[in-house]
Amino acid sequence: MDDDQLMLAYAAGDLQAFDVLFERWAPRLHAFFSRTLGSSADADDLLQLTFLRMHRARSSFHPGQPLRAWMFAIATRLQKDELRRRSRSTRAATEARSGADEKMAMPDDHDAHSELASVLRAALEELPESQRTVIHLHRYERMSFAEIAEVLGTTQGAVKLRAFRAYRRLRSSLAALLENEDAA
Repeated sequence: MDDDQLMLAYAAGDLQAFDVLFERWAPRLHAFFSRTLGSSADADDLLQLTFLRMHRARSSFHPGQPLRAWMFAIATRLQKDELRRRSRSTRAATEARSGADEKMAMPDDHDAHSELASVLRAALEELPESQRTVIHLHRYERMSFAEIAEVLGTTQGAVKLRAFRAYRRLRSSLAALLENEDAA
């Protein structure tokens, strides 16, 4: 059965259909949350919330509506809520510790791959949330710009513009890092 048929069967009460959907989609949704949030525990929580919301809204799923777009629309809304919550928490923590000295940890030279992944993660985190989401859905989920537009409830042109700006910023910030590394 394809995903849409499984979702319709689940909406009709077939719990085995849910098990199959969970098995197929949980790893991808978890990866979406992990890449965005950087925490496996937070990704676990949002994964559960995504499937809970899917369960509650299962009767509103319509045949012909792509399940992937529907699920990622739910996941994206949850991700935005979590990022807003974190932003508020971060601001409060920053205000509470104003004046405190922060020391940066030096990266280990023996693990270049890990360091590169950290640099890339940091560059992605510098992007606005809307651009980060587009990059994730495009690069990691292999969604087309039309599919991303459907997930985000916007136009394909707006998604393409976000992607263009995000890739341009990433190229710029990563090029600057590489130049600094070559100079050292």
